[in-house]
Amino acid sequence: MEDLLKEKLWFYIIHNNPDLTFALQEEYDVLGYLNEKVSSVKSLLEDMLSERTPQYIIEEICLNILTEDLKPSRFIYLQSLLSDEFETTYTAFQESGILTYEVINLMESCQPIFETIGFTKENEEDPTLRNALIGQIADYLS
Repeated sequence: MEDLLKEKLWFYIIHNNPDLTFALQEEYDVLGYLNEKVSSVKSLLEDMLSERTPQYIIEEICLNILTEDLKPSRFIYLQSLLSDEFETTYTAFQESGILTYEVINLMESCQPIFETIGFTKENEEDPTLRNALIGQIADYLS
């Protein structure tokens, strides 16, 4: 079950936090990160297994806990803003195969805004955050 959780966590990270994917690969620490994360839910996992909780429920509960600090995804948010507000550029990046790379660069460029305003599930729809990020994306692209 632990290996399955590691596999599903890695799949989540690849699709929602590719910046973390690259950082972990660059540091050769993918396995260490996954082991540490899964060990943080080990006692809960063991309790649920001993209670004969169905596997799909165990997976869902554990993955929600394991991905909690990875949500919301800045990558997905910026990719969505790029797609919505800069459609031509988004399409060009996508067609040339550099979309992920450019969105990761945008994340670095937008880091001060994320730190100043914050980025949580609660303020994901905040127009101030959205407008500040759109302005920063426009600056980055010019």
